[in-house]
Amino acid sequence: MDLVSSFPSFRFGLSLLLLSCNVAARALATCLNLTMVSMVNSTDPQGLPNNSSKKLLDNIKNPVYNWSPDIQGIILSSGFFGMIFIQIPAGYLSGIFSVKKMVGSALFFCSLFSMLTPLAAGLGDTSVIVCRAAYGVAQGIAGTAQHEIWVKWAPPLERGQLTSMSQSGSLLGSFIVLLVTGLICESLGWPMVFYIFGACGCALCLLWFVLFYDDPKDHPCISISEKEYITSSLAQQVSSSRQYLPIKAMLKSLPVWAIILGGFAYFCTNSLLLLYTPMFINSVLHVTITKNGLLSGLPHLFAWICSILSGQMTDFFLTRNILRLITIRKLFTTLGLLLPAIFSLCIVYLSFSFYSTVIFLILANATVSFALCGVLINALDIAPRYYGFLRGITCFFGMIGGLISSILTGWILSQDPESSWFKVFFMLAAINVISLIFYLVFAKAEIQDWAEERQDTRL
Repeated sequence: MDLVSSFPSFRFGLSLLLLSCNVAARALATCLNLTMVSMVNSTDPQGLPNNSSKKLLDNIKNPVYNWSPDIQGIILSSGFFGMIFIQIPAGYLSGIFSVKKMVGSALFFCSLFSMLTPLAAGLGDTSVIVCRAAYGVAQGIAGTAQHEIWVKWAPPLERGQLTSMSQSGSLLGSFIVLLVTGLICESLGWPMVFYIFGACGCALCLLWFVLFYDDPKDHPCISISEKEYITSSLAQQVSSSRQYLPIKAMLKSLPVWAIILGGFAYFCTNSLLLLYTPMFINSVLHVTITKNGLLSGLPHLFAWICSILSGQMTDFFLTRNILRLITIRKLFTTLGLLLPAIFSLCIVYLSFSFYSTVIFLILANATVSFALCGVLINALDIAPRYYGFLRGITCFFGMIGGLISSILTGWILSQDPESSWFKVFFMLAAINVISLIFYLVFAKAEIQDWAEERQDTRL
């Protein structure tokens, strides 16, 4: 069976379903980044009477809060507090319990906590931080547990396109929510953003429980030929039972640490650009919130396109034997870490006009997605039996990086408004270059000895 035949297949449909779930989850996470501009976009002292009935109605539709830049940074990054501590447990448990139930339940709670965000904001900054942290727990479970799906559903020669397509939903979700959030804020008020996307997430949750099955052998809709192709292609890599985790061997494995450090850089870059692009556009380009949403969303549209293309390219290189697997992983990791660093510095050094700034901003965001077919899928090459757990570890360290970079960026912006963005982008570039060098030296793409099926390793 060649790559082309996978497109009308059920596993391709599953990838689209997972893409939709990631669109919803990322939309629920990203909408706060742009609504924050409306939530604090006022110079009127809070608590003072307003004689204008028009302004009074607008304040009811768009409540405004006096949150300082550093508080905004904590609120924007509060989701990481929840995601950080759930990554490793979610990765491990996804190899034991039903991924269908884990992902579906997590998507439901993502939607629920999103719809509670306006109420929490009205109670105070502490309440909204707690609410977003709880949301982060649910998102962390959904984001990490879903990777275990491809251990049983993705044939080796199709891993690039299936995983990149499903994960690209996060990028597409960012584009969609940033595109329409500004319009919703201006017409219906920013609280409606959370209600609308929360309701969509609940509807998609029901669809997930109906259509998805943990194992292709149990699905009633998949064809017999496709079922046999998937199971036969994975016969040497998928274990029927969970063995003890070889923790000591993992800790001594340099390829594992190469993946962890590469993932750390990816999450730092992705989180920083995702969270602060609307704020950067607002402070540097001075546009309306509707235009801000469009300009903030465009980079994610191009990132989504790049992720789809990178998945097709990696599988093409593999099936035609053009490049070795390790070469492909290192190539796309280099593109996904080095290019964003370069384009980020170009924003502060080579941007002399509105259009040049937008172009470099798009390129910096879009090229990050190349790493989806590099370091972010590499754990499936070296230890498919422990992919969910290793993915959880990678996300754990990555979320720590995202949390640190987000809070540090908020602090930099509040302390030094003159050269603040230069310091932010230079920090991003330094992290990426150092991590990339380590990855290029120590990364591997063959199954490691401690991950072989024959081993019975104990803690």
